[in-house]
Amino acid sequence: MNDNKNYVREITNIEDDFAKWYTDIVIKADLADYTDVKGFMAIKPYGFAIWENIKEYADKEFKKVGVKNVYLPLLIPEDLLNKEKDHIEGFAPEVAWVTHGGAQELENRFCIRPTSETLFSNLYGKWVKSWRDLPMVYNQWCSVIRWEKETKPFLRTREFLWQEGHTVHDNAEEAKDLTLKMLSIYRELIEKKLAIPVLQGEKTETEKFAGAENTYTVETLMHDGKILQAGTSHYFGQNFSRPFKIKFLNKNEEEEYVYQTSWGISTRLIGAIIMAHGDNRGLKLPPEIAPIQVIIVPISLSNEVVTSKANELFDVLNKSFRVEIDKRDNYSPGYKFNDWEMKGVPVRIEIGPKDVLENQCIIVERDTGDKTAIKLDDIDPELRKILNNIQKRMFDACKNNKENRTSSVNSLDEFVERINENQGYIKAMWCGDKECEAEIREKTGAKSRCVPFEQEKISDKCVVCGKKAKHLVFWGRQY
Repeated sequence: MNDNKNYVREITNIEDDFAKWYTDIVIKADLADYTDVKGFMAIKPYGFAIWENIKEYADKEFKKVGVKNVYLPLLIPEDLLNKEKDHIEGFAPEVAWVTHGGAQELENRFCIRPTSETLFSNLYGKWVKSWRDLPMVYNQWCSVIRWEKETKPFLRTREFLWQEGHTVHDNAEEAKDLTLKMLSIYRELIEKKLAIPVLQGEKTETEKFAGAENTYTVETLMHDGKILQAGTSHYFGQNFSRPFKIKFLNKNEEEEYVYQTSWGISTRLIGAIIMAHGDNRGLKLPPEIAPIQVIIVPISLSNEVVTSKANELFDVLNKSFRVEIDKRDNYSPGYKFNDWEMKGVPVRIEIGPKDVLENQCIIVERDTGDKTAIKLDDIDPELRKILNNIQKRMFDACKNNKENRTSSVNSLDEFVERINENQGYIKAMWCGDKECEAEIREKTGAKSRCVPFEQEKISDKCVVCGKKAKHLVFWGRQY
């Protein structure tokens, strides 16, 4: 077997072609593959395991605030989709339609869900009768289809996995509170588990979700300075309950419309992990979310003493960590080292004949490449400490990138200059006029990412028109 150091990691240099580097990692780290249907990907076991870890954490946090899981149909009747005017206008270009059942043309066509607000609303109209039925705080884990023109694995595919929460309440305050509570869960997931700092705020009128009164977002900055919207939470007010006639009898026996929310994250979070943390050796996974936190690589599988000690080590570590042993006998140790680096496993443990004699193993940290000899008797607490340090270093590295790629500007000319010199977040004051927002996009390629919850006043004037500013806005080029 070829043991060339570069054999496994023949990937495009991250600084030469970021887009090609990204797709190289998706394929060579065994996360996903292309299929015969354009825009549809096959998620492989290793990629799906990352999604399972994300899902497990999120689902547990959802249930702490009273969320219950349900499952609704894949198909939505066309007349149902048309009930909320703004909503259908927002999604119409991406909708895929079912027009035939077998060989027979259907009298009424169905859309394959791009999102399920209309279906949930229709059913809530049947299920809600009294204030005693409320709130209904439901979520489903499913796939949706949006017929995107340009696709990229995990980031923008025609079918993707996600969760979509849809809730109904008897008062606006409770609904608004839940909207922000779900955003907070997303922030904690992304920062604590994915080790990526987020920017929280509210979307502008132009960028908010079709049919929402308010859309809140968690934005993340990637290695190349582009921004990825990582999760959104929407307050609908009564925009869906009125056309769908979701009414309830309040405590005064008066008929009233419910207040609604929806919120979601998707498999694009895997794309965020790749682009925020990866390097020229491949994927780099935060320990909290890695399917394999520790890979044990015995040096010399033919040596029974070594393999026996590796198995003992596995039994000890398997009680506390997600750990595997590489028992492949058709690859050399050098190949395996590079293979696991490509897959981003946080810690590699090497153990050979000399290590067994000295009652130690060699720990290699994926993020820094540092090697440390650790006594086997101390392995559990030492490994725990190392994994915690890796998680923190990875978050700090992303935080530094965010800080280094954030610029404040006071004129449109300065905006253009800064985003071309140092692509990333641009902080600028805005008057609230859609025309000024559109001009920034036209001249810079940047969209408003959000009006941050924590407002600063870096100027009194709008960066475009010079009129009195209403908000500080973060802008940037997006994925």
